[in-house]
Amino acid sequence: MYDGIVQELIDELGRLPGVGPKSAQRIAFHILQTPSFDVSRLSDLLRDVRERVRFCDVCGNVSEEERCSICRDPRRDPEVICVVEDAKDVSVIERTREFKGRYHVLGGAISPIAGVGPDDLRIPQLMQRLADGTVTEVILATNPNLEGEATAAYLSRLLTSMEITVSRLASGLPVGGDLEYADEVTLGRAFEGRRKL
Repeated sequence: MYDGIVQELIDELGRLPGVGPKSAQRIAFHILQTPSFDVSRLSDLLRDVRERVRFCDVCGNVSEEERCSICRDPRRDPEVICVVEDAKDVSVIERTREFKGRYHVLGGAISPIAGVGPDDLRIPQLMQRLADGTVTEVILATNPNLEGEATAAYLSRLLTSMEITVSRLASGLPVGGDLEYADEVTLGRAFEGRRKL
């Protein structure tokens, strides 16, 4: 649609997750039309992220060091591990300021359609962390979709032989939602997860 390098920029931006063709075009033209946009800073940051950021040796979260800041924090409860699919899930849970334990990032979820099985995830590393008996509870915080549920069910079966409490994040009706728009599964889970007031 556009000549040469402009179209290449739009195409490259469009390869990013969640960026469609229109968003890619909007970003490209923002870069072109905003004189104060610091392209050098952006390119330096992208290069630095690729060179310096790694995954924590303990939990799999993103970090610039061998161990992430959560694993290094002595105030975090070592007896409770929250299992999440991706590193970005850690920051979502951290924003709630409710969880005071540690994390384990699986690096995805079981998805036979996508060819992802248990061996493709960081499940052996989780089992190794649980082997010393320090952990008393594992919270399964995988996504409430087919893949996340399959992963949670697999882990739950795997952990039943250990003397560890296994829990799952509650799911149900969103705040501000209407009952008439809730699907049967969500409404059913809301009933299952109800609590006494």
